[in-house]
Parts: sequence; C-alpha cells; structure tokens
Amino acid sequence: MLYFIPAWYQLNEWCENEQSWRVRRMHTEFDDTVKQMQLFHRNAVYPYQLMLLGFTPNFRHFLHRQGVYHAPYWSCFDAIQEIRRKRAMVLSFHNLNWPPDVEFVYSPFVVIAFLNGIKYAQIDFGEDGNPIRIDLYENGKIRRCNIYDDRGFVSGTIIYENEKPLYQDYLMENGIWKLRCFQSDGHVEINPGHSDYLLQYQGTEQVLAFVRLSYDSMEEVIYEVLTSYLNLTDKKDIFCVAMHERHAGLLQKALRRKKIILSFYADRYSIAKHTENIKLIKKADYIIADSRVNMRRIQKEAGISFKNIMAITPYDSRVDLGISQQFDVQKILVAIDDIEEDVFGALIQLLGKYLRANDNARIHLFTRKADYNRPQQILEQTRRELKKAGLEAGWAEEETDNNASADNLEAEETVPVRFFVEQCVDELTVSRCMREQRLLVDVRTVPELYLQIMAISVGIPQIVRTQTEFVRHGRNGIVLKKAGKLPSALNYYLKGLNNWNKAMVCAYEMSKEYTTEKLMEAWRGVIDSVG
Repeated sequence: MLYFIPAWYQLNEWCENEQSWRVRRMHTEFDDTVKQMQLFHRNAVYPYQLMLLGFTPNFRHFLHRQGVYHAPYWSCFDAIQEIRRKRAMVLSFHNLNWPPDVEFVYSPFVVIAFLNGIKYAQIDFGEDGNPIRIDLYENGKIRRCNIYDDRGFVSGTIIYENEKPLYQDYLMENGIWKLRCFQSDGHVEINPGHSDYLLQYQGTEQVLAFVRLSYDSMEEVIYEVLTSYLNLTDKKDIFCVAMHERHAGLLQKALRRKKIILSFYADRYSIAKHTENIKLIKKADYIIADSRVNMRRIQKEAGISFKNIMAITPYDSRVDLGISQQFDVQKILVAIDDIEEDVFGALIQLLGKYLRANDNARIHLFTRKADYNRPQQILEQTRRELKKAGLEAGWAEEETDNNASADNLEAEETVPVRFFVEQCVDELTVSRCMREQRLLVDVRTVPELYLQIMAISVGIPQIVRTQTEFVRHGRNGIVLKKAGKLPSALNYYLKGLNNWNKAMVCAYEMSKEYTTEKLMEAWRGVIDSVG
C-alpha cells in the first residue's frame, strides 16, 4: 500500500475548514498530493490511500471538486472522534432544533435567524450549498460557533468569551465532546467519560484508550493516534509525505521505522529554514521534486548529493492546442506574482515599448492572488511604470461598460486598452486563460511549473529567465540571458508564423514526455526501488 500524507493545513494549523461560498478563494486548491492522488486514482495500477492528520470536516466535498470522490482515506480526527460515517449527506438547516419563534431572514450571502427581533444565529454555507458553520449570539455577541461536517452532523464547537475564542470541542457523531483544545496555550483535554479512539484497518475495528487525559498540544494527541494506526500497517507499506513544516517534526518520529518517500513542491518547504528535520530527509528512501530546479535546490540546502532523488512533475500534459490563432490580436501572458518591484517596472517598460512596434499585441498580466482589489493594484502600478517611460498610461485603464456609444458623434477618441489582468486561482480558469494566449512570458527567478506544463499542452512558446527541463532554447522557447533582449525574443515568435509553428511542433513532441503513462512509469520505478 502507498500512503499519501498531504500538507493541507489552514493557517499552518491542524485543520482545513471548508471555504465559504461568499468568500473569494485566496489560494490554489491543487498541489502535488492532489495530482499524485488523481494519477493513481485514474490508473488503478497500485493500491493507495490518503492519510489525513488534520481536522477536515468537509473533506468529501474537497474530493468531489478534485474528481476523486471515492478515493480511499484514513482520517486521524475521524479516529479520535470515533466517526464511522463515510458518505456525504444533504443537511438542511431547517431540520435543526431551533426555538419555536425563530424567524429566518435570507440575505444575498448568509441566512440570519432572529429571535424576538434580536439576532440569534448566522448560517454560512459552503461552495456546494451545504451549511458549514452556524454562529450563535447572545445579547448581540457571538457565544458559540458550530462547525458542520459534510456527513450531516456537528463536528466541532468553538466557545467564545467576550467575543474571543476560549476553547474548541471536537465532537462525536452524537454531539458529545471528545477533545477540548484551549486557545490560550493549546493544551488538550480528553473527555474522561469517552476516553477512547477508534482504529479502522482493512475492514476491522479496534478501540483503544488514550494514554492520558491531558496533553500539552494537539500534536501530541495526533502522534499517539497516528503511531497506533501505523502499528497496524504492513512493513512493505510506503509513505509518501508532502513536506511541510506543520507535520515534518511529528513524522520524523512517527515514521522512523517505515519506508518513506518525501515530496517537495515549489517553495512550500525549505530545508535551510528547518534544519531540525534533517534526519527525516536523510532517512528517506526516495525524494521526489516537482522539477529539476527544485531538485538542485534540495541538494544544495541539504548539503547532500542524494542518490535516490528524482524530478517527477505532478502535472501530466494534455495535448489541447490553444485557440490563439482565432483572435485578431496576439495575447501575451506575463506571470507577475512575487516578482521584484524593480524587475516588474523594467518588464512593463520593455513591454510598453514593444507595443509601439506591434499594434496587434496585448499584454495579459497573470496573477493567482485573489485579493479583491488585486487587478486594480496591478493596473495602477502598470500605469505608473508606463508614465515613467513616457508611454501612454491609458493602455492600462480598466475596461468599463461606460464607453462612448458608436452612434455618439460627439464622443472623444479613446485610447485602446492594451494591458489586462488575468486573475486565475483554480485550475479551470488557468486552463481557459492559457488556451487563448499566443505566448507565455515568465521572467521570475523560478518560472511556475504548472504554467510551463500548460504552455506545452496548448502548444505555445515560452520566454523564461531560468533554464528548466520544460524549455528547449530556440525551439519551444527562449531563455533570456539579458532582460533587454525581451523585445527581440517576442519578435522571434510573433513576427510571422514560421518560428511559432516550429515551437508548437516542438511543444507537441515534448508533451509526450509528460503524459500520464510516462509519469506512472516514473512512479513505478520509484516504488520498485523503495520496495
């Protein structure tokens, strides 16, 4: 069995609560574990199981969004709370035990319950319309928050004092509290009347008693339950750990006698910043990096030339040639998140000057950050840089529906908009955006892996600052040695179709190296090596 231990932690805590439908998603939901899970789920060539260490009351909805609803999993908090239910259940807040005279008011975002004209409760919903939390009020102040599990029951309760959280209870299916975690110092108390936890393994059940009734931290509780479950697993089982500072120290102790694969993804975990976990890294039977760039970083930070290390991208390529040729304009996608301010300024000025020579070009500034005013901030910064260069600031104006109508002969001639912002958080919006682009520009120190794979999949060239395995210089892209060479690199692919078509053919050939079959072949090699 291959166990995947993900790094899905909200605010670096032992939890991942459901996203409210009315709150914009602030981060991309998929990572290396999601993609690895999808890969093994689709191919079914090797048995696998997810191992969840955190509190995830709406995990079934998460699996559904990733297209792997039936993925097998073991949850540490399900074991702690003695939860046996597995399937999601439709729960209506109307069926809850409300006071007789309660009145519901439906706002555009939440449902508010009033009792005798005073706010009594506020009901919040998840992205799939399921109630995820109900805040209860007393004299206008919040006194309790009930967290609902997508299997149809209250899974957690937060008690407030003076509108500040005092402690959180983790509940059994029948509503009895099992675990109480205090906010002041993080210590945990076990209900003395219900001091057992449930282990389910391969169709069998085992009930064990907690060693103590009080723990200094939630990590100690998780460690005890996890190690009890690990004792049931087979010696041949392999544990693939998504490296994260939240659980690295715990797993260094818990998995010391197990076969381990460590998965490094982007900049999620820095060895240099967490030298205390170096034993885990040295002990690993295999290390998987998402790219060769990341693989070299790992070896440099660890100061070790690992023999059992491999770069396996979590993303498989899908030949889905884009539709950029259907547009009259040439859309250029420029990734800008976390780019240095001076680099951004120089980049905008270079692109602005390029637009003078290419009337058909349009710059689409790509960001994954979902802040509400993020597009406005980007355009403001762009206008400032255009002004510095003596260029037309109106190129970066926001598009509105208040433009002068075509039949208004008195209307002043407007400056055409040539800079746009593409705010993409989820996988679908990124895919839609990429299919319309003529070319990808990512001059950050480390280009984004997913964008590079997508560029190969849709068959467009990419201009980068750092050489990666996803760019073949002069063929499907250009590695810039000097920033000032960007306009000539753009012309190489946009001035005529010859070089662009060659890049598309090269990208098509490269896509064969990152198909599902190729990734599974690499994973089989790793598993055989570890096993």
